[in-house]
Amino acid sequence: MPKQKTHSGAKKRFKVTGSGKIMKQQAGMRHNLEVKSAKRKARLNQDQVLAPADAKVIKKMLGK
Repeated sequence: MPKQKTHSGAKKRFKVTGSGKIMKQQAGMRHNLEVKSAKRKARLNQDQVLAPADAKVIKKMLGK
């Protein structure tokens, strides 16, 4: 049987924690940053846990 390949796009965008949760970067930190408040940018700059329904699909893409 051939091995399952890891999805190249998914491995660049998601990280798996030790407990098995999938982490992602919050959207909204790419442009127009001078308009956004420091408080908002600090919130957007934190990694977030992926929703369980999406996590199932991403885990399969990552081969976990």
